[in-house]
Amino acid sequence: MPLTISDPQLEAAGLSEAGARVEIACRLFDCGKLSFGAAIRWSGLRRTGFESALLDRGLAVYRMTEADLEQDLATLERMGD
Repeated sequence: MPLTISDPQLEAAGLSEAGARVEIACRLFDCGKLSFGAAIRWSGLRRTGFESALLDRGLAVYRMTEADLEQDLATLERMGD
């Protein structure tokens, strides 16, 4: 199903078509609706460009999960021995 955003709607939002793609991709990634790879494809940017777009919007490039934290803590404990 195609989604059509009219030129006047984009202009009212201060966005170009490319800017809208980036904005939508960033927001969907941020709320967990798109994976990092899928969001990059949606945005039409390269990886580093997408990371910069996230950071420009104050959004995290990576979100640590509880499992990630536990693994990091276990690694730090092993390193401290």
